[in-house]
Amino acid sequence: MDEKLLKPYNPKETEDRIYKLWEDSGFFNPDVCISKGITKADAPHFSIVLPPPNVTGNLHTGHALMLVIQDIMVRYARMQGKKTLWIPGTDHAAIATQSKVEKLLEKEGIRKNDLGREEFLKRVETFAKESHDTIVNQAKKMGASLDWSREAFTLDAPRNTAVKTAFKTMYEDGLIYRGHRIVNWDPKGQTVISDDEIVYEERKNKFYTFKYGPFEIGTARPETKFGDKYIVMHPDDKRYKKWNHGDKFTVEWINGEIEATVIKDEMIDMEFGTGVMTITPYHSHEDFKLAEKYKLDKEQIIDKYGKLLSIAGEFSGMKINEAREKIVEKLKAKGLLVSIDENYINRVATAERSSGIIEPQIMLQWFVDVNKKISARGNKSLKELMLEPVREGKIKILPNNFEKVYFNWIENLQDWCISRQIWYGHRIPVFYKGEEISVGENPGDGWIQDEDTLDTWFSSGLWTFSTLGWPASVKTNASKSEKTGDLKTYHPTSVLETGHDIIFFWIARMILMSQYLLNEIPFENVYLHGMVRTADGKKMSKSLGDKAIDPLDIIVKYGNDALRMAMIIGNTPGNDLKLNENDIRGYGKFTNKIWNVSRFVLEQTQNLNIKNLPNLDAEDQKDAEELQNLIIEVSKEMDEFRFSIVAEKLYHYFWHTFADIIIERSKKKIIENKNADSAKTLLYTHLNTLLKVLHPFVPFVTEEIWSMSLEKESRKQNLLLVESWPKYKPNDK
Repeated sequence: MDEKLLKPYNPKETEDRIYKLWEDSGFFNPDVCISKGITKADAPHFSIVLPPPNVTGNLHTGHALMLVIQDIMVRYARMQGKKTLWIPGTDHAAIATQSKVEKLLEKEGIRKNDLGREEFLKRVETFAKESHDTIVNQAKKMGASLDWSREAFTLDAPRNTAVKTAFKTMYEDGLIYRGHRIVNWDPKGQTVISDDEIVYEERKNKFYTFKYGPFEIGTARPETKFGDKYIVMHPDDKRYKKWNHGDKFTVEWINGEIEATVIKDEMIDMEFGTGVMTITPYHSHEDFKLAEKYKLDKEQIIDKYGKLLSIAGEFSGMKINEAREKIVEKLKAKGLLVSIDENYINRVATAERSSGIIEPQIMLQWFVDVNKKISARGNKSLKELMLEPVREGKIKILPNNFEKVYFNWIENLQDWCISRQIWYGHRIPVFYKGEEISVGENPGDGWIQDEDTLDTWFSSGLWTFSTLGWPASVKTNASKSEKTGDLKTYHPTSVLETGHDIIFFWIARMILMSQYLLNEIPFENVYLHGMVRTADGKKMSKSLGDKAIDPLDIIVKYGNDALRMAMIIGNTPGNDLKLNENDIRGYGKFTNKIWNVSRFVLEQTQNLNIKNLPNLDAEDQKDAEELQNLIIEVSKEMDEFRFSIVAEKLYHYFWHTFADIIIERSKKKIIENKNADSAKTLLYTHLNTLLKVLHPFVPFVTEEIWSMSLEKESRKQNLLLVESWPKYKPNDK
């Protein structure tokens, strides 16, 4: 028996060595598995792309959970003999990364404009590279069996080619346009941001009620009201039935008299306040939609720096917070202030990265038209192409209650703003020369490229197929549906595993891009995990201090396998996971149990002739059949992504059935020499089978034991990593 087994199991001395063994074998790469006869060339594929972590720092518990779930999927598929590909990569996360570097420069007393675009981007690239290297090292520490030979970065050259190709194709089909529309503007970060980069904060503010001619209106933002010349009411509101749509009246307002117009529309909530409101189309998404519907005037009140414009008269040039109370005082002096509610709570939109308050603005930006009909796609719009595969069951979302959420969001989808006013990212591939415009590559001298960069989600939307070689893998003289290489073999991918919080921002855009550019789905299944929380239900973050769990610290204390078991047992799709260090400690005891049980079994079976195993007696045969039934059960559940249930069943079977019952009974048979050979055979077959089914969940301890087991002598490869998943008949080798 191997001398290592005589010592207690030590994850610190084992895990790095085991991971290097796996990596050096090349078996994370399906091409190597095929070339060495581990996988049949005509085997079905299982492919998955890693949701690329942002190159802004370390991996956190959310990333750790993602890696654990996906690694379980991948190891299981590989052991099934499938051509298994797990593609790693990182995301340049344009706004987040640029913001990090700007803050670092601030500490040196430097602004990005002091450096200039080129020098600043060098600083960002250095930061991103360092962060990337940290993330890769941490993913390896987590045991992720990713094919590092295919690693990608959302801002590397192949992805840039994909971005330019996608942009040009969409532009030529009339799906990308430049126009004036309302967007989320961050005055502090000086860029447009997407909906998912907004953090809503509940804040206590004042709510003001003012006289507006014969009406009373309420607002928390009097500074936006200078241009309000439309008052909206519900057509069914009996209080205002004497007013007709289009009626006009004169009203004394902040800076004098204005002519107001009545708009009757069902968007108004009759139950809120007085049931009437004025609208500010330039600075409100809802008001903008109403203005577009009725072709109303739109006036800008606040500039890009959060200051009032000349329409504000004496308040022009003031910042919002400085002007607000002064505006209220003026309205009060005119007798137009009705009341102030000092305890009004409202949701304030703030920028996630800069913490600036979002000021919606109408701006000239680049957009993707989600409603335009596409002749090459059956005259369907992008919105329809996003809905179709989920409705038809071609893409299954787990848990399925998120399908309704998905449908509701897509059905109400507005045109997607894809331009950002930052330096880091894929620069918009549009060039100008006077009135001329060129899309794609730089035409040459005299042409100036658009200053803006693309929304990060544009490049991330191409992730499932740009990582597989698109567009280079598409034959140049053929349609986009004729693919070669990895794209043909591994796309559509089998599953997309990610957090439910980005179902709209990433999942939806991947479906959009793949449906449009490849005329196929990007993945067959979507598995949504929840958020990792503390034992008392709080969101896991560094601000919690000692209560926060750093996955790398936990690995040092208890080992990777213990963390994996704690993260998977009790973790069901869509639900948040409460991670408790006591649970992790407990699963550390489980890995020790596996080690100690294996030591006993290997000690008892070291002289067993595995080529001519003795028959089992009736009692042992019954145990073997029980294990067979368990394998049938858990294999079905693995196919259904019910990993928590499988992990729990295997945990209880190994500890309470194999260790507590079967081993104790076998000890008695061996000591008394009654059916000892049958007992040893059962121990041997049980251990080897259980090591295989446990491997996706606790890969390090099982691989280490496998390297010392008798079974390895009958295999071409000595790695459990590429062993076959157990067949359903225990005597069928």
